Amino acid sequence: MSVPTLEDLGDLQGRRVLVRADFNVPLKDGVITDDLRIRAALPTLQWLQEQGAVVTACSHLGRPKGAPDPKYSMDPVRARLAELAPGVELLENLRFNAGETKNDPAFVQELIAGQDAYVNDAFGASHRSHASIVGPPQFLPSAAGRLLQREVDVLLPMRNEPNRPFIVILGGAKVSDKLGVIEALAKVADGLIIGGGMAFTFLKAQGHAIGKSLLEEDQVETCRRLLDSDVVIHLPTDFTALGPGGEIGKPEAGGEVRQVGADIPDGWMGLDIGPGSAAAFTDVIGEANTIFWNGPMGVFEDPRFEAGTRAVAQAVAEARGFTVVGGGDSAAAVAQFHLADQIDHISTGGGASLELLELGDLPGLAALREAPNAR
Repeated sequence: MSVPTLEDLGDLQGRRVLVRADFNVPLKDGVITDDLRIRAALPTLQWLQEQGAVVTACSHLGRPKGAPDPKYSMDPVRARLAELAPGVELLENLRFNAGETKNDPAFVQELIAGQDAYVNDAFGASHRSHASIVGPPQFLPSAAGRLLQREVDVLLPMRNEPNRPFIVILGGAKVSDKLGVIEALAKVADGLIIGGGMAFTFLKAQGHAIGKSLLEEDQVETCRRLLDSDVVIHLPTDFTALGPGGEIGKPEAGGEVRQVGADIPDGWMGLDIGPGSAAAFTDVIGEANTIFWNGPMGVFEDPRFEAGTRAVAQAVAEARGFTVVGGGDSAAAVAQFHLADQIDHISTGGGASLELLELGDLPGLAALREAPNAR
């Protein structure tokens, strides 16, 4: 499923190139707290400049409601980009125009006006059929940037021909958010490790008491069906739970914290996998030759409930196999625990990586394959 690469754009000397990047960086009081996504685009931007191209980048930032909002101005990003890649112009936040998320043909024309070629290097947005993702390849010679190409080169072989045993670790809050990828990967993985809030819907399906823990009642039957299939699913057998009166993220609010088994007492809330589950999961991870991890094992932002996610992150970092962390909270966790440099590949798109593994394609990739220079 090849897509055009930068080399397929031909002679770029003096040509204007529009680059869709993912500069959706975290901000606090208007200051960038992590510029990783900007730096990740530099190999593409610098290569284009070296070829003599005049480069204009564009990106979304946050979730403005289709109109200008000073809170989501690209000014901080523009300033940092000017330091890292002098000479690259940056357009204002794409989502200041309602046409971006609506894939409005008029907005596509506005974006490509005066441009000679297009590069998609925004893997984290390539699962969206937005104007800046699927529009330009209809009209301009187009290519995948270095970052997008790397994501495809890593994730598709994992989906199609993994080095076995292939273990998938899924966490986070909701089964419904990841049901598609669970069912898709169940067909190719040798085992699934399920943690985080989504584990309680599976435990409910097994007949366990879950107290006040997160539950998707409408997904219980689906979980029961998966458990009754031939899919190997590893579930937690113990938890770190918060008692009545406690508040997540507020240790000072009180509420007892203790270890419990697979059954959560009434009034209690399971907020992390327990040490027994962490040890069991570590053993499974240690035997794998390919590992994909998306979603924390608990509310790791609260230090009382970080141990499970830390243990899994450590196990993934120390694993003998090829390791991929699927962006989002998992990427934040390995960064928090200073393990990022021990992971083989950290995806820049949580949702995009899940969708690519589930479906084997993304709207952004499909658009590139239909570009004038790809036909």
